[in-house]
Amino acid sequence: MPEQWTNRSLFRLLWPLIIEQVLVVAMGAIDTVMVSSVGEYAVAGVNIIDNINNLLILGFGALCTGGAVVVSQYIGRRDSENASLASRQLYYVTAGISLVITVFAITARPLLIRLIYGVIADDVMEAAMIYFLVTALSFPFLGVYNACAALFRAVGNSKITMRIALLVNIINVAGNAFFIFGLGIGVLGAALSTLISRIVAASILSFILIRTRRYPITLAGIHKIRIVRSMVHNILNIGIPSGVENSMFMIGRLLSQRIFTYFGTSAMAGNAIASVINSFSFMPGQAFGMTLLTVVGQCVGARDYAGARTYAKKILFLSCCSIGIISLSIFVFMEPLVSLFSLTPEAHEMAKSFLRVHCVFMALGWTMSFALPNALRAAGDARYVMIIAVISMWTVRVCFSYVLTFVFKIGPLGVWFAMGSDFIFRGSCYLTRWLGGRWQFKKVISDN
Repeated sequence: MPEQWTNRSLFRLLWPLIIEQVLVVAMGAIDTVMVSSVGEYAVAGVNIIDNINNLLILGFGALCTGGAVVVSQYIGRRDSENASLASRQLYYVTAGISLVITVFAITARPLLIRLIYGVIADDVMEAAMIYFLVTALSFPFLGVYNACAALFRAVGNSKITMRIALLVNIINVAGNAFFIFGLGIGVLGAALSTLISRIVAASILSFILIRTRRYPITLAGIHKIRIVRSMVHNILNIGIPSGVENSMFMIGRLLSQRIFTYFGTSAMAGNAIASVINSFSFMPGQAFGMTLLTVVGQCVGARDYAGARTYAKKILFLSCCSIGIISLSIFVFMEPLVSLFSLTPEAHEMAKSFLRVHCVFMALGWTMSFALPNALRAAGDARYVMIIAVISMWTVRVCFSYVLTFVFKIGPLGVWFAMGSDFIFRGSCYLTRWLGGRWQFKKVISDN
């Protein structure tokens, strides 16, 4: 296996990623807590736009995954020149696509909200429209930030992105306090603080990558735009299946989330709060998944398949343990956690019932269904991951949600049972694929 992946170097990559994910999730939770002071309509409005935003930004998020895989494999081959060239291609493509998505989001936002959520209360709609407009303006900066962060992780330096995430949190919390409590502009204030923090993050990371010579990659000379079709093609070969997979995931999730609108604002708010709290249960898993992209990508680039299997096994085991511990903690301390949010008694009890179901399925299936696929993507097996994800989303999560909710009359809790079933199904498929070893015959970059 590549010499740099000792246990110590693996730990140096992993712990900043875990802290970064904690900071990312904490920012979302703090946003929700601060916005909840405005009212349940604000929580519901921000939550539905966050879901739509996640769908729209998955396009350039998937491109970052593709770019990280390509760059990691070049680094595994000790080819710094092509690694840097591929990094610049990722930057160009991500910036361009995020601009297109921004224009689309701003012009089509009323249609998107109505199409996905149908008829919603007027105060929720007003909050959603304001939040959507301002946060859409941040997409180009978020795209650039994600691209730069993916490149730092590809070279094994996750401390920089962790520090930027900390800075983003500080700016966001201070902005929320100033805009929401100081100026009293509510949802608009939360959106403005998000926009400002993303501008700062993108600017700093871009500047560091352009100026530095310390890493195997650099963005120096990025102003002299040069598009290399073969590298863009390699990035898209991973990015497009990942983008389709993520988009189908979010569309399916939005369709299943639409069920909550049939049960009123309390169900929507309870689901929003449960979603914020359960996000803490998979924050280490996200970090382990990012680690798999870097480690397996470099091992495969060096043709060290034994090393890829060894480190994947270790990383997945640690992910399972950490998610299990956090899920158990959330289950035990559920009451004080939900009490942090300003909810009606009905929404409070709904949030707790949703969390009980999720904690069990999270511990059982999340690692194999969402972390392990990154090992397959890093080896170039992104198409298989996409196919399984699409099948599982539409046949298990979406259809089963409606069947449990309306046919078996479980109510909105059926959505959470269907989500857990989705974890188990797709995780079983990915584990079978990884153990079968067919990913070893995939190619991302040429041998030349």
